Amino acid sequence: MNEELLQRIKTVMEEKVRPSLMEHEGDVEILSFEDGALKIRLTGHCAGCPSALVTTEELIGKPLMDEIPEIKDVVLVNEMDPEILDFAKKLLSHQV
Repeated sequence: MNEELLQRIKTVMEEKVRPSLMEHEGDVEILSFEDGALKIRLTGHCAGCPSALVTTEELIGKPLMDEIPEIKDVVLVNEMDPEILDFAKKLLSHQV
């Protein structure tokens, strides 16, 4: 991903996406951009949320695709938030 495109994506995220996610103690991380598809991961309380797909389509995908024509799709990569995974491991091993 070129630096100019990355900066445009970050600007839209900061202005139109992150404020809403942060209201729910969540955030979004950019993973990659290839062939028009922007891959993202939701973090914080948004990671693994039952509404994650709707959040990705409406709250993240729509403003990004409206503002940046190079983005044809926004793909949610469902990975466990490392902090939650670490907490779960500690909980299961009775370290909490």
